[in-house]
Parts: sequence; C-alpha cells; structure tokens
Amino acid sequence: MKKLCVVYHSQSGSCARLARAAAAAAAEVEGVEVTVLRACDASTSAVVDTSGLLLVAAENSGSMSGESKAFLDRLFYPAIGRALVIPYALLVSAGNDGRGAVRQAQRILSGVPFTAACEPVIARGDVTDEHLTQARELGQGFAAGLEMGIF
Repeated sequence: MKKLCVVYHSQSGSCARLARAAAAAAAEVEGVEVTVLRACDASTSAVVDTSGLLLVAAENSGSMSGESKAFLDRLFYPAIGRALVIPYALLVSAGNDGRGAVRQAQRILSGVPFTAACEPVIARGDVTDEHLTQARELGQGFAAGLEMGIF
C-alpha cells in the first residue's frame, strides 16, 4: 500500500479547499492511503513512512506562507538525517502570481533532497471550480503515479 501525505496551511480557507479536493481524488486511487494534515500539525514523523508528499501552500507577499515554511523548516534537517528521498507535488494558492512561493518551496525541498514528481500547480485569485478541478487532477495523478511506481 502506497501512502500519500497531504500537508496544507490555510488562513482564508482557499488552501484547505484545494487540499481537500486533491486528497479526495487521490483517495479514489486503489492501493493508496491518503493522510491530510495541517502544516502546524505535521512533522518529520508524518512523512517518514509516506510514499509521497503533496504540499498545499499559500503565497503571502511573494513568499510561501509562514506556517508552510515552518513545516518545511521542521522537516529539513531531520529528513536529511534520515536520508529521506521521496517525491513531492506542489499546489500553491496565490492572489496574482505564486512563482515566489513555488521557487521557495522547490529550493527547500530539493535540498532535503525530495524530487519533484510534476510541475507545480498555481491557483491564482479566488478559488474557482477550475482550480478545484486542477487540484483533483493533481491529487489523482500523483496518487496514481505513486501506486504504479512511476515516482
């Protein structure tokens, strides 16, 4: 059984909606167990036994939201110490850009080193049905790739 850990931080509710959509679609993939955690509740132990990490973060002032960054800070050195190398996917909710948060997350995650399973998805503006569809596609595609051993 493959395990996917979805970690999110949400102040406005946007990232929570995106995370739930991605997780629900991922859970439809047979052979994949999905865990959803708020970033403030997630630690290295949450990802030690996972097959993949889906990080859902907001962009605030051109950077990743503080709690998402704090999660990655808590994860960084312990993950290196355990020689964790897992694939990740990134979903960013942004007012109008999102690239700063993506760059920051990629820089941190590649230093662990985790490997990007796919291109990041950026949901710009208020969360729309299209954004929720993109989140579902990302979650399901990432879970299917984990189950098939592609990542």
